[in-house]
Amino acid sequence: MARQREFDEGKALDAAMLLFWGKGFEATSLSDLTSRMGIQRPSIYATFGDKKGLFEAALRKYTSSHAVYVRTNLQNSSSVKEAFRTFFENMVAKEYEKSPNWGCFCINSMVELAPHDEKFEILTREHQMYLSVIFQETIERGLSSGELDGGINAKGLAQTLVVSLIGLTVFMKSRPDRVFVDNSVKEILTLLR
Repeated sequence: MARQREFDEGKALDAAMLLFWGKGFEATSLSDLTSRMGIQRPSIYATFGDKKGLFEAALRKYTSSHAVYVRTNLQNSSSVKEAFRTFFENMVAKEYEKSPNWGCFCINSMVELAPHDEKFEILTREHQMYLSVIFQETIERGLSSGELDGGINAKGLAQTLVVSLIGLTVFMKSRPDRVFVDNSVKEILTLLR
């Protein structure tokens, strides 16, 4: 008979996600993980395989919840322009409120792991493409309602906004001057003509 787990896998995964998010994959030790998750190494291995398997599970959980967050935020306004303005402005405001500023877990993973690990290159690219689809659906809603200029290439604009979001998120890690960032966001939003 299989032995029942003696820990809450969801809570343990959340704890691991926060640790990886703050420190990155390489800087997070198994000792850090067992301490933060409140479980022993055999439980990590039995449940997630190894440190990389645990990291992948944490990243997948993050990207899933992040995509829901983005979709929900963009659907909360009847105005597409207002939805994107609020989305970008809230992202900036949150980054200035956070201390320390961890940025986006997926983007951090893209920078740290994707250049030399195909699995994480694919996983982070999938999230970028999913965000692009969410952005495109929102832009198409604006085209259908007549709020946006009919000459807009919805797919191309969505991809440009994702690139802008990623660049802005990485840039924010250095705590740039707020006026600089606010001016950049205003210019990004002019793409939604």
